[in-house]
Amino acid sequence: MKKILKISALALLLLLAVLIVRAFLLPSRQLHAGAKPDVQNVQNVQNVQVDANAAAARLAGALRFQTISREGTGPVDPAAFLALHRYLEESFPRAHAALTREVVAGYSLLYTWRGKNPSLPPVLLLSHQDVVPVEAGTERSWTQPPFEGRIAGGFIWGRGSLDDKVGVLALLESVELLAAQGFQPERTIYLAFGHDEEVGGLQGARGLAALLEQRGVRPLFVLDEGGAIITGMVPGIDQPIALVGTAEKGYVNVELTARSRGGHSSMPPPHTAIGEVAAAVHALEEHPMPSRIAGATRDSYETLAPEMPFVTRVVLSNLWLFGPLIELQAASDPAANARLRTTTAATIISGGVKENVLPLGARAVVNFRILPGDSVASVLEHVRKTVGPGVKVALEGLQATEPSPTSDTGAPEFRLLQSTVAEVFPGTLVAPNLLSGGTDSKHYQRLTRNVYRFLAIAVGKEDLERIHGTNERVGIDAYAGAVRFFVRLLLKT
Repeated sequence: MKKILKISALALLLLLAVLIVRAFLLPSRQLHAGAKPDVQNVQNVQNVQVDANAAAARLAGALRFQTISREGTGPVDPAAFLALHRYLEESFPRAHAALTREVVAGYSLLYTWRGKNPSLPPVLLLSHQDVVPVEAGTERSWTQPPFEGRIAGGFIWGRGSLDDKVGVLALLESVELLAAQGFQPERTIYLAFGHDEEVGGLQGARGLAALLEQRGVRPLFVLDEGGAIITGMVPGIDQPIALVGTAEKGYVNVELTARSRGGHSSMPPPHTAIGEVAAAVHALEEHPMPSRIAGATRDSYETLAPEMPFVTRVVLSNLWLFGPLIELQAASDPAANARLRTTTAATIISGGVKENVLPLGARAVVNFRILPGDSVASVLEHVRKTVGPGVKVALEGLQATEPSPTSDTGAPEFRLLQSTVAEVFPGTLVAPNLLSGGTDSKHYQRLTRNVYRFLAIAVGKEDLERIHGTNERVGIDAYAGAVRFFVRLLLKT
């Protein structure tokens, strides 16, 4: 017995030593200002100064156009998009003189900035013009009106200030500054601004991507919205972190329906149609799809591990051992859980017409955000195995999308983003990230293997609730930082 205890103690000490050594030897994956990424062209231009207040005023002006997309209807006011187009042309005359502009699918915009060397693969930068509506009845809750583009308290207020007119304006602002100095990029730059991203990009981004594919355009990389610079949201790290989305989840709605004979409520069956559907929803919530630490999420943990306090570093550098514990803890945190599994969210339920009439039918819609590695087919299989035999399972809607591939964090293009962040925002860490929401970038996956999702806007935890919510706003200085980032990125491409 003593021999067994000694062997066990020795094995435990050996395991502890392995864990500690692995944590000590973990190298940082960060680049720093002055690092030389694998890019061919870094041009010297006179120091480009961003007039933060003037740039803020131009963004504020764009927020006054109600380019709203609503589910199932597309743009509700085509005139607003056309007026926005005129505003952009008037606000950025040098950019419009240096770039060619095409209108695609009625309202989407494609800008082409011809490079000096057409043999080099181009770069494709994305954003979108449309915004979500303001929920009726919440207008008075806004500190500043959502569509008046006001500047107050150091912020630019309005729908689109975070999602995503801010990207459209920041890109054009950076091009305007460089064009004013006579700059021409070495490789061709495309700017693609969809008009219906908030309803899936089925006309805008899909049309833009199809046009580029038809022309044989194969970008070096694609950069879209999706990540930001966060502070104070990762326990143990006080530095700002630039989260670059290297993958995004898929999306599918599953419809659950049940039928019954109806009749008087005084003589009910054991389960009404509503009961059948409710039980199905409950079963799906109680039996989610399995979690796993893989892909972009694993890359994120391993990238941030060297920057963590030692105990956390030991855990994250030894996911082979502590992975199950992390998964268990994440299950109680919606944000953490979403990074590790295909999520299940019952969002619509209906049935019945009167309190004393048995319903003839009931319906629920369950939204799944699909983890890379899962698929639309595997979600449907899971649902059919989980719900009762009396419930019919079917796809709902037309927007089911598979999760994206995971882009390479070792690619020179990712290091280009890293070094640009280091130069414009010294002291900021860069980490890959899995995006839970969807972007227009999914329509461009066929064009390149390097798709990244990042807008260099510094946001706080409270800002996350403002996206699609009340009091959407962006700081004047934060917006100027995004413009500087794009200026530097364009110089380095």
